[in-house]
Amino acid sequence: MAALPEIKKKFQEVFPEKQAQVLSEFADLYNDLVKASDFVELKQIVKELAEAQKQSEVRLGRLETAVAELAEAQKRTEQRVEELAEAQKRTEERVGGLERALQELAEAQRLADQRMAELAEAQRLADQRMAELVEVQKRTEERVGGLERALQELAEAQKRTEEELQKLTAEHAETRRQLGGLAMTVGYTLENEAYKALPALLQQDYGLVVEGRLKRAHVPLGNGDYLEVNILGDGTLGGRKVKIVGESKAQLSKNDVDRFLKRKLGKLKGAFPEVFPVLVTHMTTSPEVEEYAKEKGIAVYYSYEF
Repeated sequence: MAALPEIKKKFQEVFPEKQAQVLSEFADLYNDLVKASDFVELKQIVKELAEAQKQSEVRLGRLETAVAELAEAQKRTEQRVEELAEAQKRTEERVGGLERALQELAEAQRLADQRMAELAEAQRLADQRMAELVEVQKRTEERVGGLERALQELAEAQKRTEEELQKLTAEHAETRRQLGGLAMTVGYTLENEAYKALPALLQQDYGLVVEGRLKRAHVPLGNGDYLEVNILGDGTLGGRKVKIVGESKAQLSKNDVDRFLKRKLGKLKGAFPEVFPVLVTHMTTSPEVEEYAKEKGIAVYYSYEF
């Protein structure tokens, strides 16, 4: 039988410290109570206990492995739960977005329905307006028909008017021709009287001595053209040679004065060294015409002075 210290040593090698301590105390107790023959049985029991402890440790190891696997599985489960929670959150956000989109679609549908109702009303009004336009068109066509008939009547009347107008135009042309001849006769008569009366009047009023006779003539302008002058003659004024240039107007106006300055004196500018302008008339259109002509340097005489 092994000594007690050796047995305690083996206990410490096989069992944990506390179990080894208990077994050592138990060995001390049995060392006093048990006989030597009993130690063989005790040894067998200890061996069996050691084997059971070994198996317990194996099972414990398996349990620890299982627990570790369970812990890992729990960890994965918790991770999966977090992922599911995050997915749920995203799903809820998408659902919220879908709900808002549905609300917007519902509002858009409401507006579309409202617009459709407005369009339907507009179409009804358009149809009504079209019917009114058709009626107006019908009345317009009736009026146009009446206008066409009126135009035909007007065309006939216009044709008759044009025929009458042609007759009147021919008569007017003849009247103008006669009046023109009469005006020329009056003008020539006035100028003929002026030829005889102006020399004395010009000498009396301006000291201008007429040399030779006053006459009608065409004055060359130097460019191949000629200008008709109704009253033309030579004279001496203050020792200077002057050319007397004038014309007659049955009724003298400011416009006649301006035309005389532009169409006669203006074109004769440079043709003679000095021009003495004269206008003769039966009457002026207004009291200021004579003064206006004199301001322009033109002598004015009336037929009753001849």
